[in-house]
Amino acid sequence: MRRLRKEGICQSQFEVLVAASGGPKWFVLAGLDRYLFGSFFVNRASELFTIGSSVGAWRVCCLATHDPVASVERLAHFYCHEKYSSAPTVEEVTNSVRIMLENILGEHGAIEIVNNSLFRTHIIADRSKGIGSSHSKFLQAIHLAASAGFNLISRQSLSLFFERSIFSNLGEGSPWAKFHDISSATAFLTTENIHDVMLASGSIPFVLEGVRNIAGARQGYYWDGGITDYHFDWKFHEGEGLVLYPHFSAELIPGWFDKMLRWRKVKPENLENVVLLAPSKEFVQSLPGKKIPDRKDFRNLDYSERVKRWQEVITRSEELAEEFKLVVETGEGLGHIKPIAVRDR
Repeated sequence: MRRLRKEGICQSQFEVLVAASGGPKWFVLAGLDRYLFGSFFVNRASELFTIGSSVGAWRVCCLATHDPVASVERLAHFYCHEKYSSAPTVEEVTNSVRIMLENILGEHGAIEIVNNSLFRTHIIADRSKGIGSSHSKFLQAIHLAASAGFNLISRQSLSLFFERSIFSNLGEGSPWAKFHDISSATAFLTTENIHDVMLASGSIPFVLEGVRNIAGARQGYYWDGGITDYHFDWKFHEGEGLVLYPHFSAELIPGWFDKMLRWRKVKPENLENVVLLAPSKEFVQSLPGKKIPDRKDFRNLDYSERVKRWQEVITRSEELAEEFKLVVETGEGLGHIKPIAVRDR
């Protein structure tokens, strides 16, 4: 806080960009991503390490393409207009999402991301251990229920059930290659596996199929990276640089199973160099339905109403971009920076 108030905000201060899980909640950040990807980081001269899970992984992939604004606009468009049958199967949803990701990356996106030596993309997917890698949906359900139960006792118990897999073009050279808070492994992100990795990172169990045996990584079923790292509980960076974290909420929840555990909090010491950008409660109250979009909208709204609301949120998200741009260019509002509330409920 002292540093920002003294120096203002400029892109060279940041060495890490974080993008969390959250599905369509991301729409409230679409305008901010357009500004960050198309203006704020446009003249970047040094490496920026990016890390994302689920839709956050898709966002950081957009940043690493040659035209990141066009990529993030495709993400917003295709995700907003996803359409399923009245009773979609897991197979239907999986195939639809795979096609969506192919449309977002386009013909050259995969090779652009993998070969990008400036924006170092890191994607989280979680590999099931034990019976969780069975083809049996019944055994997968037992595995998931057991992991949620053990997580009540300790977040570290997730290591019994999942292995956090970090995919990047740095492999073992990644700054996060030696994590030991939860069982972890690293693998190279390649043009051969990037589509599977992106799909796996967003594969919510029993909503999508998951991905079996990703090329270049350990064998097994790979699932949504948010299981271990929903909003992350990491020491992102040890040096002098700062961490930029555009997020849809001021509330941070470590893992997917922690959403209902009010006592489970992100460690405050992991946030000492993190700059969190989040919409205010007043802004959220002004959105359609007085909330940001979420996956329940697929069930609670018909297609036309859902697209209408989501599109309005995407449009309104430009207001957040304009406000942050004003802070960057003039310093106005820096005096109102607040400490991060790890969890406010």
